[in-house]
Amino acid sequence: MSQMKPYPILFLLLFAAMLGYASPQTDNILIGNKSYTTGAYSKAIEMYKKVVDAGFESPELFYNIGNSYYKMNDYASAILWYERARRIDPGNEDIEFNLNVANTKISDKIEPLPEMFYKRWFNAVLEMFSVDMWATVCVVLFIAGMLFGVLYISSRVLVLRKIGFWLGIGLLFLSGFSLLFAWSSYSFTKATSEAIVFAPTITVKSSPDDKSTDLFVVHEGTKVRLLDNISGWYEIRIANGSVGWLPVTSLEKI
Repeated sequence: MSQMKPYPILFLLLFAAMLGYASPQTDNILIGNKSYTTGAYSKAIEMYKKVVDAGFESPELFYNIGNSYYKMNDYASAILWYERARRIDPGNEDIEFNLNVANTKISDKIEPLPEMFYKRWFNAVLEMFSVDMWATVCVVLFIAGMLFGVLYISSRVLVLRKIGFWLGIGLLFLSGFSLLFAWSSYSFTKATSEAIVFAPTITVKSSPDDKSTDLFVVHEGTKVRLLDNISGWYEIRIANGSVGWLPVTSLEKI
């Protein structure tokens, strides 16, 4: 993985300490870190997943699970964990870089449907921060706006009153936009259901039935949008807009 950007994995100890994760999770992180640095990637994955199973989530942890899978040439699993990391921290350039590299290793190169320019701009801004960061920005701007409002009300100096009024209005306006982005990011994360294909090669069907018409073929590592779930089948849509059905067993949800 020499072409990819590694993330310092000692950060996991700091995260564990900050969130109050004591042994055995700290021990699992230590063993996972040591296994990763010595090239025992399977062992690293085992240790990191024990931490995940205990309820600990972070983009960095998911990122390093993805790195470990990539080192083992398991690109579908790497993509799955990079996507999970990106859901938590959509603006992380290292995650995006490694995800893009992993996607070059899979068979399907699907051209996505073009988006309207305003939607591209909105999504670009939305992905600058995580949900928590947008919420923090909203609160900080709101408090700052209120403080300038107090300046406007309490000051007897005309210049300071003007500064307090206009800056207060501007900051409250930006706070509203930050709230919109926080809500949109949260809604997208909760409402959007996506998955990675884990079958080497599989035919997408026209209906949830093995005997239905073959539509198109997808390969391991491809990301799909989940639209519906009926009797062990998912209705899926790929990036170019094509829709069909796949067995639940062929997919792993992000």
